[in-house]
Amino acid sequence: MNTLTEIMPFSWWAISALGFLLIIAFLAIILMYRRIKKFEQAHITVQTFMSGKNLDSLLQQYVQTVAHLNTELTTYEARLTKVEGKLRLNPDRMELVRFNAFENMGSNQSFALALLNQDANGVVLSCIHSREESRVYAKPINQGQSNYQLSAEERQVVERAAQGPKL
Repeated sequence: MNTLTEIMPFSWWAISALGFLLIIAFLAIILMYRRIKKFEQAHITVQTFMSGKNLDSLLQQYVQTVAHLNTELTTYEARLTKVEGKLRLNPDRMELVRFNAFENMGSNQSFALALLNQDANGVVLSCIHSREESRVYAKPINQGQSNYQLSAEERQVVERAAQGPKL
């Protein structure tokens, strides 16, 4: 049996192994080059999928638009908070009840009118109509209650107005 060194010197075996490794490395480089080309084509396709526009520029444009919208949203939220605060103070609930203040009078000429805001604060106006005169009374309402004695009709309009929808 001959040893490998008798067939070919050790340096030739090393050169052959190195050559073989170089061929394998060269084939690997070719395969990698093909994969990179496919990746580049896919990348270009993804970047230009929207009517030939570059995806990077579109994304940058959208980022700027979102930033601009965020600043506008902050401004609008501040304005809306002020408007909602003013709105809560203004009367937005109204109820009216017409009634006969006196038995011998007809046509329900007397009335009670409640004007309340979101917190059930406001005023109740009452008009008592008789044949000789009409009198108007105003009573402040705070959280659905008054420091003054309310008639049954006044209590009724205040309760109905206070039960309206809240913002």
